[in-house]
Amino acid sequence: MSAHRVAVVAPSPVSMFNLAIPEMLFGKVVTEGRPGYEVLVCTADPGPVPTTGGLDLHVPHGLDALEDADTVIVAGTGAPFEPDPRIVAAVRAAAADGKRIASLCTGAFQLAEAGLLHGRRATTYWEHADELRRRYPQVDLQGDVLYVQDGPYLTASGYAAGIDLCLHVIRTDYGAAVANRVARLALVAPVRPGGQTQFTQTPLPPERGTACADVRGWAMRNLDKPLTLTDLARHAGVSVRTLTRRFHAESGVSPLQWLLHQRVERAKELLETTTLPMDQVARACGLGTADSLRAHVLRRTGLTPSAYRAQFSRLGTVGRAASSSVA
Repeated sequence: MSAHRVAVVAPSPVSMFNLAIPEMLFGKVVTEGRPGYEVLVCTADPGPVPTTGGLDLHVPHGLDALEDADTVIVAGTGAPFEPDPRIVAAVRAAAADGKRIASLCTGAFQLAEAGLLHGRRATTYWEHADELRRRYPQVDLQGDVLYVQDGPYLTASGYAAGIDLCLHVIRTDYGAAVANRVARLALVAPVRPGGQTQFTQTPLPPERGTACADVRGWAMRNLDKPLTLTDLARHAGVSVRTLTRRFHAESGVSPLQWLLHQRVERAKELLETTTLPMDQVARACGLGTADSLRAHVLRRTGLTPSAYRAQFSRLGTVGRAASSSVA
């Protein structure tokens, strides 16, 4: 299998952070001993490209790189309200060829100018969301999500949300096990839901402390057990009230909300990487019964477990190994 080709477009002045994300994450995907992606950075005027940090980056490739790409990602720019007509035309042509198109941060303005987001859900950096809404009222702007996918078009909000979008792309292409391995190698959070139709829930806020890290780790290792607030508090050596207060301060949610989120994420990974029957998946992630599994997965993803498996299954050697280990 040949590597999936990703063309990253650098509008001027480009965000260096945005440019680094695709290479950092896609470059860590290896399947059957071979790279899963080939990443190429390109721009409208090959050569030195100004960045938002005041430096110049040398980008040797022009926009013709989009012709051979499978996925096109437009990085954010410090001049979001001045879409480059050459980039707009190239992105529009790539979309007409059926390529997957994505934007990071303010790159969404280029996609909107190209007409790709007309009548579709999208997002951008929160500071410029009102301006995008004013300029492109036909866009169904989602202002409170990490990223959105509507058909073949993906948009991420700002900064670190680009990491979430790229991990979502890897998960779509190669499955949860590969995406989570890449997240571990890059020392970033595992795949988080962002706002796609299949992922409608609000993602967990970033953790802001380590006092409950031990109990979170212990809970993750015991997701198959019927854990209660009392169990969590006992392991932490504090009262239920103290645990709840500390947990919410660090995680932004209650212990049981966090636990349910982790159970559903484990269920999704098992659905993707194993052929376990639904009742075994439910027990392995602590959701108890197949009916409970169905209710929670449907609420969180918009899909039944069987439909989710049919859409996202990446069975192979990794899946068979996972199935054997869990069973």
